[in-house]
Amino acid sequence: MTDKPKVAFYWCASCGGCEEAVVDLAEKLLDVVEAIDIVFWPVALDTKRADVEAMEDGSILATFVNGAVRTTEQEEMVHMLRRKSQLLLAFGACAHLGGIPGLANQSDRDTIFDVVYRRSPSTVNPDGVVPQTQTTVNGYKLPLPGFYDTVRTVGQVTDIDYVVPGCPPTPGIIAGAVNTLLGGDLPPRGTVLAPDVALCDECDRKTTKPETVSLTEWKRPHLVDVDEELCLLAQGLVCLGPATRAGCGAQCVGANMPCTGCFGPTSRVRDGGGKALAAIASLVGSDEPDEIDHILDGIPDPVGTFFRYSLPASLLRRAPIGSRNNTPTATTERSE
Repeated sequence: MTDKPKVAFYWCASCGGCEEAVVDLAEKLLDVVEAIDIVFWPVALDTKRADVEAMEDGSILATFVNGAVRTTEQEEMVHMLRRKSQLLLAFGACAHLGGIPGLANQSDRDTIFDVVYRRSPSTVNPDGVVPQTQTTVNGYKLPLPGFYDTVRTVGQVTDIDYVVPGCPPTPGIIAGAVNTLLGGDLPPRGTVLAPDVALCDECDRKTTKPETVSLTEWKRPHLVDVDEELCLLAQGLVCLGPATRAGCGAQCVGANMPCTGCFGPTSRVRDGGGKALAAIASLVGSDEPDEIDHILDGIPDPVGTFFRYSLPASLLRRAPIGSRNNTPTATTERSE
């Protein structure tokens, strides 16, 4: 046994990039391992669920949960880790805002199953079999995770203490979060452990942004030669830097790609996607309805553009369950 603070990591509905981001700490990872005792990390350690269930409630200092909540198993694990942990952190954009998995809230479970298991061009499924919550193996009934209609953030399932933002969080943000937890002087509950200013504040191109931007065309980065020094918004590219929290070091912009908003909004913004949409719409350089429509047609996927990481956490939340319309509308649905 060790007297070092116990820390856990868990992976819900996500791509696994947040797990890789921990390894990206490189040699700093050795410092982290020296300071803490990692007691649960399914991607790296052979620790079982039963081992965690046997731990005393509150015995884990902090659990970093990445990924949104899509299945019954994920919800059960989040609730259990909440009980076992003094602090629970939403780790990464999917846990924080719903992330890319949250875009599935434009459809319902039945539609998703139909497309994936019956109508996908690569699928051969003549019996139309779809996932069930129970199967029989050698005469024994085996329960399986259920698939919810709605993708939820970790904070919509249980109380969280802090957020480590990003898709994935950068090594500096991760190291800062660990140091904050170990330092003992904790910020107010609910704090996002990243700078509370817009990304434009740390962007090297901010001095090239004109006072007034008026555009008659939105461009897609793979179709144009992008100036490596000029503000991307000024070039007609949809950059969400003005509506996104800083902390990533503007890495995408540094690679000549617009910010897509993975760090989420600052504390002064209620809905990051709505803020970004309003900001971009305000730059349209026309008052003529037909011309406005033509300009906005340059953004072919508004939901995927403005709510790429945040649809479950937004005011829209999802499309009405049972709807085949891929445009989300406001809903008061809060649970399954």
